[in-house]
Amino acid sequence: MRGYTRHQLKEDQFRTTAKETASWVVAHRQKLVYGGIAVAVALVIVLGGWFYIQQQDEAAGVALGHALQVYQAPVTSTMQPPLGTTTFASAQERAKAAHAEFAKVAEKYPHTNSAEMARYFMGLTDSETGNAAAAEKELKEVADSRRSDVAALAKFALASLYRNQGKDAQAVALYKDLIEHPTNTVAKSQAQLALASVYEQKQPQDARSLYQQVQKENPDSPAGQLAANRLSELK
Repeated sequence: MRGYTRHQLKEDQFRTTAKETASWVVAHRQKLVYGGIAVAVALVIVLGGWFYIQQQDEAAGVALGHALQVYQAPVTSTMQPPLGTTTFASAQERAKAAHAEFAKVAEKYPHTNSAEMARYFMGLTDSETGNAAAAEKELKEVADSRRSDVAALAKFALASLYRNQGKDAQAVALYKDLIEHPTNTVAKSQAQLALASVYEQKQPQDARSLYQQVQKENPDSPAGQLAANRLSELK
């Protein structure tokens, strides 16, 4: 009898709960429908945003490709270049034209990978045209990027800029950072060779040690061969 009563109570509780649930659904049917629509709308917005980003990335890549073509255009004194060929009378003139193209990419597609790379080339072209202050500013911004590959390129270029300005201490700090954090774009050996070249004049023993390390770690590579050549020339 007790078992039957407990069973009956469970059934009554189940029916009561089912009725309450059904009543809630009926009472809130309009809200549920609107909620479903809201979810659908949110999904459309998310997918639309994703497709927009994809389109932006593709368009930015095309624009960056065009800017790179300008940056790589030949410098020639020929008065009448071949039809359809873009040429420049000087490297500075080319750098100025390329900078304008890279700036368009960075401005029009600010949140894309191509824009980050465009800002890196803006730093390079500013350096080539003698605008060291602008080059330093742009390269520093890219060097702080979360995209490690392009950040490494910017650090390497910034170190070269500092070397040209006689700021060896700042260049050394960047090279050491690149040695400790190699990337696909700046290998450890590349940063080591650059650092060794800084040391050659005032710290020849440190330069020798680095060249020997590069040679040992990269025996059959161009970096190892370059290190061997520098060692033979180092006094």
